[in-house]
Amino acid sequence: MSTTAVIPSLSLTTVKRPAAVCSLNPNTSSSSASSPAFNLPRLIRNAPVFASPAVASTAVESMDAIQALQSRFSKFKEDLYVKKPELFKELAEGQSPEFMVFACADSRVCPSHVLGFQPGEAFTIRNIANMVPAWDPTRYSGVGAAIEYAVIHLKVKSILVIGHSRCGGIKGLMSLPDDYSTSTAFIEDWVKICLPARERVKEAHAHLPFAEQCTECEKVAVDVSLENLLTYPFVKDGIQNKTLSILGGYYDFVSGNFESWTPKTN
Repeated sequence: MSTTAVIPSLSLTTVKRPAAVCSLNPNTSSSSASSPAFNLPRLIRNAPVFASPAVASTAVESMDAIQALQSRFSKFKEDLYVKKPELFKELAEGQSPEFMVFACADSRVCPSHVLGFQPGEAFTIRNIANMVPAWDPTRYSGVGAAIEYAVIHLKVKSILVIGHSRCGGIKGLMSLPDDYSTSTAFIEDWVKICLPARERVKEAHAHLPFAEQCTECEKVAVDVSLENLLTYPFVKDGIQNKTLSILGGYYDFVSGNFESWTPKTN
């Protein structure tokens, strides 16, 4: 059964969704005719990608950035830190977050803003395309250490993996050559974590335009990450002992919707 909680300009929908199955609500699809053009990514190429033109940095520019950061911190301190002394006194002694969250590094999808997490509520990992690799102590030990710490030491109750609309990492995954060759130092090798999602989408939705395939893959990749979580023994034990749950989520910032689901594994 679905439940909906309304927040300003956004709708929060919870649905039951089986792992590795992608279904779209036609009313919230980002493939409508009114959506802006969905272009192929530019990140797959043999050249560095710069966020801005290569202009020599100056001391004045650096000072401006420092002042901006100090101003932002002052606002945080005035609006939150000073007004909630008991909270920050408690957090000074330790943390006991309820959630572990995997979210994309995309600047448009900060989970604390989207879901209103307050300090101390969510142990958050952000990376390209919010991917969770399968257990691999030698290759992805950083992710493994974070999951192990969250589950065993912090004893989080839920691990949430959030995908999102118009994800550049997913576009990169869907744009990989058929021989899976790479031209970047890190990006393509990382997004290959969710190659099973790409293959499922290409097999089931070969008739769809590229943009719609990417939208499908944004959700299926979350399911693959949820499957990968089960390769961590302490995660599987937590689920079997009913001390831990794993959840999928999808934030569509084009339509202002958030969908969440529990896989069959729970």
